[in-house]
Formats: sequence, C-alpha cells, structure tokens
Amino acid sequence: MTQDTPDQTSWPLPKFSFLVSWDDTELSFQEVSGLDAESDVIDYRAGNSKVFSAIKMPGVQKTSNITLKRGVVTGDHGVWDWFNAIKMNTISRKSVTIALVDETGKPTMTWTLQNAFPVKISSTDLKAEGNEVAIETLEIAHEGIEIASR
Repeated sequence: MTQDTPDQTSWPLPKFSFLVSWDDTELSFQEVSGLDAESDVIDYRAGNSKVFSAIKMPGVQKTSNITLKRGVVTGDHGVWDWFNAIKMNTISRKSVTIALVDETGKPTMTWTLQNAFPVKISSTDLKAEGNEVAIETLEIAHEGIEIASR
C-alpha cells in the first residue's frame, strides 16, 4: 500500500533553476513552457454490443510545441542560426535537453525532446518608454518527450 503523506526528506522541487542545452551547448533561458502531452480519445462501439453506449480507448498521442524565452544578448545568434538552417525539405533536427536542477546544480528531472527543430522565432518588441529586458521567443516542434529523474 502506498503512503498518502510525503516522506519527511522529500519536498516538491522549485521550478526556478533549470538548464537548456543542445549540441553540447548550454543556453540560458528565462522561461520554458509547453512540456505536456495528451492522448486523443476514441469512442468505439461494436455492432453486436448489448450496451447502448460506446467505450473509450486511447488514441494517437500528441505533444505541444515548446516555447523558450530568453534575454537578447549582444553577439549571441545561436538561436537565429538554428532557425535559419531550416529550409524547404532541409531540417536541422536536434536533441534538446531541459533539466530541472537542485541547489548544487545537479539535474533532478530531465526532459529530452526528440528530433526537435525551430518553427517560430520572435524578436523583442521595442518601446522608447520601456525599461524592461529585451526578450526573444523560440518555439520548437518535436517528436516526443522522454522524462528521466535521478
């Protein structure tokens, strides 16, 4: 039987310390969103069923695109270079790793995006009266997420 009370040495992980990397390069991002998956529901009823309702079965699994946001840094064009490598019928797919790290910097939980490639990049908006940090946004499509914990 499982315990409903948490272990005294286990605490939920904070979400503010994470690493994003691809091609042996670690990049700094302010925000990562879209780490979710879902399954279509198929309604099915056999013709000889004596029950007048359908049963539900899992269907095709879908994953969302991942959105990454970071501050614009002078001379750092790695994200734009990857986006510009995408041409008609030419895709630069990468394995992207997102790791939630503990206070010592060791990964506690890791999401690995399989066959990822950029589909949208948005540069910052410019405002003469603003004093915010310039943020660029990268949207990545992928073919699945593998989750691992230490």
